[in-house]
Amino acid sequence: MTPGFSHSRLAGADRRWVMLIVLTTLTTAGMTVVLPVLPFVVLRYVSGEGELALWVGALEAVNGLCAFIAAPFLGRLSDRFGRRPVIIVASFGAALSMVLFGVGGALWVLLLARVIQGATAGDLPALFAYLADITPPEKRAQRFGLLGALSGIGTMVGPALGGLLAAIDLALPVFVTAGISFLIATLSVFLLPESLDRKNRIPAIAVSDLNPFAVFRRAFVRPELRALLIAFALLALPFGFFVNNFSVLALDSIGWGPTAIGLLIAVVGVIDILVQGILLGYLLPRMGERGVIVAGIAAQTAGLIALAVVAALVAQPWLFVLGALALAAGQGAAQATLDGVMSNAVGADEQGWLGGVTQSLTAAMGTIAPILAGVLYAGVAHAAPYALGAALMVIAAVTVRRARIVDAAAHRASPDGDPAGVGVAAAPASAPRA
Repeated sequence: MTPGFSHSRLAGADRRWVMLIVLTTLTTAGMTVVLPVLPFVVLRYVSGEGELALWVGALEAVNGLCAFIAAPFLGRLSDRFGRRPVIIVASFGAALSMVLFGVGGALWVLLLARVIQGATAGDLPALFAYLADITPPEKRAQRFGLLGALSGIGTMVGPALGGLLAAIDLALPVFVTAGISFLIATLSVFLLPESLDRKNRIPAIAVSDLNPFAVFRRAFVRPELRALLIAFALLALPFGFFVNNFSVLALDSIGWGPTAIGLLIAVVGVIDILVQGILLGYLLPRMGERGVIVAGIAAQTAGLIALAVVAALVAQPWLFVLGALALAAGQGAAQATLDGVMSNAVGADEQGWLGGVTQSLTAAMGTIAPILAGVLYAGVAHAAPYALGAALMVIAAVTVRRARIVDAAAHRASPDGDPAGVGVAAAPASAPRA
């Protein structure tokens, strides 16, 4: 058995896994219930469309900035005190932020609500660290895929529910989101066991853990993480281009309206769920983690090229749909597998730290992607974001090919589940190495 992952930690894992399923689905559904009505809530306090766009962008930018700053520290808190307290605090923070947003009254109240939301955005990193705690290394990539599929289900259900609730009252989705967050916190208080053994907790939190740039620096200098994190960022940016720009491309290139775009979003969500929830379990034992990641990158590259062709040469709906589906399928396979590989590259006491690093990196890419996509699309060419995305994917594939990766097959082949001391045991119970 891998050091740091004993049989005692497997005891009760089924109950923990059930709770993880429930909490992850509720978390992602709660995060997205409010999405359809956010601009309309803000519209109550502004005078025109230009001001609306400015404030919606500012509110989301503040939320992303706070998450970027807070996520590494919250992840480290979970390594010090356990996953459960961070999940509880983050859920209560989300509930408070949504109540404030629903009550409103002024733009500064909405701004405060988004600050609280971002500053307490530690639930998903802690949930993913929880998954790493209760799952053997050789099964992590597959279970990260299952968790990604559950997130996809929550993301599909949330906006649909929000749209239906908004027909009753515009503020209702906001308060339902608050109620879901409060439910998550309550379930965590009474039903969620702690997953991180005391022997695997760090003794103290360093002052440098408050600085996300210092955390990034320590993460990127580690040879077992450097290439993986570079690949993570290179995958996140082109997918961010797609998420933030594809509806504009659909309108400009093939004349689609909201209904057609919404249906495609639903199909993309279904593909993502099928790939992460079902197909990964078939592919990983046969191709290994590296093979699945590279294949996923290849699918994303093909999808981005297809979208670039639609934008520049052949404005055909079938090619647009094919490109979007290939991109979504590849992203689902590569991202979940990469999450599992990174989890195996750090110690049992670093899972929360790693979750904070990736959450903060995601927030950074999520801030950069829409701005860069808009500048390239409007200022260079409609195909530019997708052409750049395809080029970044090629770099990501080369990076993954050179990265240090221990495949699940190697884990299973070792009698103790940790070949050559690589995997969870590769990083002893200590603070992140400088």
